[in-house]
Amino acid sequence: MDYVIEMLNIRKEFPGIVANDNITLQVKKGEIHALLGENGAGKSTLMNVLFGLYQPEQGEIRVNGNRVNITDPNVANKLGIGMVHQHFMLVDKFSVTENIILGSEPSKAGQINMKEAIMGVRQLSEQYGLSVDPNAKISDISVGMQQRVEILKTLYRGAEILIFDEPTAVLTPQEIKELIAIMKTLIKEGKSIILITHKLKEIMDVCDRVTVIRKGVGIGTVNVPETNPNELASLMVGRDVVFKTVKKDANPKETVLDIQDLVVKDSRGVASVNGLSLNVKAGEIVGIAGVDGNGQSELIEAITGLKKSESGKVSLNGKEIQNMSPRKITRSGIGHIPQDRHKHGLVLDFPIGENMVLQTYNQQPYSKNGILNYKNIYEKARTLIKDFDVRTPSEYTLARALSGGNQQKAIIGREVDRDPDLLIAAQPTRGLDVGAIEFVHKRLIEQRDRGKGVLLVSFELDEVMNVSDRIAVIYEGKIVAIVNPKETTEQELGLLMAGSTAGKKAGEEANV
Repeated sequence: MDYVIEMLNIRKEFPGIVANDNITLQVKKGEIHALLGENGAGKSTLMNVLFGLYQPEQGEIRVNGNRVNITDPNVANKLGIGMVHQHFMLVDKFSVTENIILGSEPSKAGQINMKEAIMGVRQLSEQYGLSVDPNAKISDISVGMQQRVEILKTLYRGAEILIFDEPTAVLTPQEIKELIAIMKTLIKEGKSIILITHKLKEIMDVCDRVTVIRKGVGIGTVNVPETNPNELASLMVGRDVVFKTVKKDANPKETVLDIQDLVVKDSRGVASVNGLSLNVKAGEIVGIAGVDGNGQSELIEAITGLKKSESGKVSLNGKEIQNMSPRKITRSGIGHIPQDRHKHGLVLDFPIGENMVLQTYNQQPYSKNGILNYKNIYEKARTLIKDFDVRTPSEYTLARALSGGNQQKAIIGREVDRDPDLLIAAQPTRGLDVGAIEFVHKRLIEQRDRGKGVLLVSFELDEVMNVSDRIAVIYEGKIVAIVNPKETTEQELGLLMAGSTAGKKAGEEANV
């Protein structure tokens, strides 16, 4: 059997952890080969070894049958290996062309030949159906376009084997469709692709074979036509996974959150929340469904005190809280799982143990007279790490060293432990694997069953349908309809989210 890539018995260690334990991966020419595993299973580490960013403790790598020593990414590029990283490696202030040629500039008499570079980028774009404007500035183009630039960067350097690391984590459904079409084109052109993912639907849609890693150990390789999502999920997490959320009917009681005619302006001064009214009762989960950019972020920021509102009322348990400081609002009984865990959820260069008390560090028993009690802080952290299954070498490990799923579990643990009356969960499962998604959903339903109010904001329609007791559809900064998930369909929700006339009619009835 001819393999373009063979990684044989690879072992990679970091202090206190074996990230890759004797893993073997073999990729055939012209296939899309998925690398599947939970958050933190060791997938990205293995690919960073192949790309020369890490050196393995043992094992060997072969490219087209020849044993190679990949000491750095330049060696990988020369061997025809390119990597599209999960967090793009682009210079915002540079143009598309400048980013693509960076480090491999065509020059004439010591000068960069930009005309030749732009022509080269245009030619590559056309060949692979990756339409981008060579002169556009990176900061001015969409995330989907930036990803195309990353792909063109690898192709410009002559890549025959492309590694995609979680390529759909930040893309819209339409951009995901476009990316899948691009991947199929690349295969037709004779390339081979390794796709790091934990999205089972994508694997079933585009991949030929899949290698599963669990907790740093290779579980095996299966042919995609011979498997199914349930089998892959249990291979990935080591147990059966429930895809359908099991919950009893809600028993809503008094109103916890009441929003009346709220107006919030975005950074451009435009009213992105425009006269919005909504309530959440104790003992129910209200899901907000909407296309990104219809005021969801500004709504959450206004409720939690991160953004000032222009007018309207926000009340928690009958007391007005709008435009109070974030600390006062959280103290009044709100827990917040933010949509950007890196920006608003964690201090990445603090130990995970200290992140566990970010909302309570200035209260006893964690501090007294302004002096922190680290013994109590880390004792609390150990309890939460155990209770919420946060997989970390220790409570002293920096937050940035944890996988996305474990970072999210840490935030959920911190917020739920404070026992808030209202838990706001914004994109709580973004970038998480099926096991972690199941865990998050169970915790949200637990909060509801304990008589708490839960406000769920998600772009994943099946998540909103599965978990919510009521669904509020947001369009152009207003709630246009409130529907029962048992009595609606994804198609009907999609129409409402697009602001169809049916949606407007339903909205008038909902707001009566």
